[in-house]
Amino acid sequence: MMGTHSLNLLPKSFRPTLASLRPNLLRFDSTKLTSCRRQNLGIRSVFTGIVEEMGHVKDLGLADHGGFDLKIGARVVLEDVKLGDSIAVNGTCLTVTDFDTEEFTVGLAPETLRKTSLEELERGSLVNLERALQPVSRMGGHVVQGHVDGTGVIVSMEAEGDSLWVKVKADKALLKYIVPKGFVAVDGTSLTVVDVSDQESCFNFMLVAYTQQNVVIPTKNVGQKVNLEVDIMAKYVERLLLTTSAYNTPQLMFSLQAKKG
Repeated sequence: MMGTHSLNLLPKSFRPTLASLRPNLLRFDSTKLTSCRRQNLGIRSVFTGIVEEMGHVKDLGLADHGGFDLKIGARVVLEDVKLGDSIAVNGTCLTVTDFDTEEFTVGLAPETLRKTSLEELERGSLVNLERALQPVSRMGGHVVQGHVDGTGVIVSMEAEGDSLWVKVKADKALLKYIVPKGFVAVDGTSLTVVDVSDQESCFNFMLVAYTQQNVVIPTKNVGQKVNLEVDIMAKYVERLLLTTSAYNTPQLMFSLQAKKG
């Protein structure tokens, strides 16, 4: 196995967050960024949203190669890891660029930092980890691509017995895909939506005791961001309806009939 390469970090006494270093990351070659965006358009890996373990951030910062690296301590997801494998970190599909028996490294592109809550990470932060689904694996959650659609903000966390109610505020552009009893991935955790409030632009879900002990959501505070990935099926349905509607416009139907005549 290869040892994780050293990062070009600030002094150890300084505890940076990705947000504090993000301006430096925007000095990327635009052609590389365009290429990265093109690569992310296709479905490369699939996840279930069933978190395998919680890892912890060991280091983060600008690397010698000029990019931004995130080094994570883990155990379960390293059992069969290979260079180039995909691991979802808080629901964000990232590529393993280096690893050893106790940690692995992934690179973060500027667009990833803009789109996700990973910018709030710091050394010691807990993160949800899941390896990409293999064809022989059980499908325990729902189809999660690891392509974060945007972020939400935790607005309340209330206990009911040993369960925890969590309410998240989301942009209306995302909320339209979220329905009661439907699926949503929150920080990469597959969850069932309980209620949706269009007036508040919020949705909520409940975490049972077992889930609370095995995902990072309960460790966050009100006001913190969470990564959101809506059910891909909802977007497919919307696209199909829009396309069908476009083909059934009176102008198009008249044009088609004229050609047939």
